[in-house]
Amino acid sequence: MKYLVLLIGDGDMPPWSTLTEEEQGAAMQRFADFDAACEAREGVQILGGEALGEGAAATVMTTRSGKVTLTEGPYAEAVEGLGGYYLVEVPDLDVLVELLTALPPYDIQINPVVDPM
Repeated sequence: MKYLVLLIGDGDMPPWSTLTEEEQGAAMQRFADFDAACEAREGVQILGGEALGEGAAATVMTTRSGKVTLTEGPYAEAVEGLGGYYLVEVPDLDVLVELLTALPPYDIQINPVVDPM
């Protein structure tokens, strides 16, 4: 089963720019640990993933009545923004939840990917 994992805001972590180099390194190590745990687990594959820029750098595109409108900034004002994502293939949700505990303390949204065929 494929899942899109959304890393929401910084969870319990302070903003990245306020962390020391050592704290940033420790957080990055947790991402590396997650990657390694996925690689070591049979039937698990990270299909994609990236850290995302600040919400203020986002562009929202709407298409209504055949007209395209671009707006600077995030889709909705929120205290926490989307910090990054993973697209992961795993045997089931329980395995994914177990693996995600290796990541830094984010609020995490997990969405199953629907196969339209």
